[in-house]
Amino acid sequence: MSWQRRHGRHDLPWQANGDPYRIWVSEIMLQQTQVATASAYFERFVARFPDVAALAAAPVDDVMRLWSGLGYYARARNLHRAAQAVVERHGGLFPLSIEEAVALPGVGRSTAAAIVALSTGEPHAILDGNVKRVLARQFGVEGEVDSPAVLSRLWALADSLVPRKAVQAYTQGLMDLGATVCTRAKPACAGCPVRASCIALRDGRIATLPGRKATRATPARKVAMLAIVSRGAVLVEKRPPSGIWGGLWSLPEAPDGTDPAAWVAKRFGLRIRLVEALAPFTHAFTHFSLGVTPWIVRTERGRPTGTDAQTQWLDIGTAHAAALPAPVKKLLSRLPAGGARKGARARPGSGAGSPGGRRDR
Repeated sequence: MSWQRRHGRHDLPWQANGDPYRIWVSEIMLQQTQVATASAYFERFVARFPDVAALAAAPVDDVMRLWSGLGYYARARNLHRAAQAVVERHGGLFPLSIEEAVALPGVGRSTAAAIVALSTGEPHAILDGNVKRVLARQFGVEGEVDSPAVLSRLWALADSLVPRKAVQAYTQGLMDLGATVCTRAKPACAGCPVRASCIALRDGRIATLPGRKATRATPARKVAMLAIVSRGAVLVEKRPPSGIWGGLWSLPEAPDGTDPAAWVAKRFGLRIRLVEALAPFTHAFTHFSLGVTPWIVRTERGRPTGTDAQTQWLDIGTAHAAALPAPVKKLLSRLPAGGARKGARARPGSGAGSPGGRRDR
């Protein structure tokens, strides 16, 4: 606590007044995201949704748009659903009991404890990724850090250490220690306030604690991504609510190796004018990598057949502000004016067969 007061972080945008709403939003954003990245998103998010009622009343597309690029989009969907639950069940005030907080979508035991402890000063233990690392090193806890036995041990330690007073300084200090000193790689042990009692430092086990799961080969998937463009607009589809990029708008996808002109003609009934391959890229997710072969498919403007409200034309110039995944925004930023590069060859006919301008991949 003494170290936190002198060396901890005191200027984070959600620390200003102990507002449970702001702390809640920040805790959800900080799941799987570094503070430096989350801070800018947080500022934009609370400017648009300054309280629970504003977030609950907003269309989910607005929420997803402001989350675009932050990743792990289930967090945004759960945040929106939880805000609606807070309005319905708690009169728009975030519940400050652990049991009621944990009942909200996307709020687990540690997140609920952090919100309540930082908002009220009530003594509740937290156990996020940084805290697991600090406790495992400090007390020499062996084994895979997320295994049931190790988690049980770490929770017991976390509960035993919570002070009765100055809980905010202790809780924030524990998080700051893990984030800025007791880092996963190259920890700054010389500046650690508890280095004298650290078992990992004493025994030379900093690199092996906490224990990690055995590494496995990352599965790879491949897909063709189709930028179907016409008159400065691109055709986008809304993705299902679950799965990767769930709830966002994105470009239509086809199996890798698909003839893009034939697929677009069959799927949407559009007349193809130009087809061009763009440079493939790979996007890494937590559990797999996605290899993307992108295509520009320039068409005559028309209403795509077999579509509904989940498909729309989006002005390419405003794509940066839309609820699109970051890799898709980056891809669209590479599109030249009009949707095809100079020199791309027109494909004769109505869109069946091999496209003109196709390059070997």
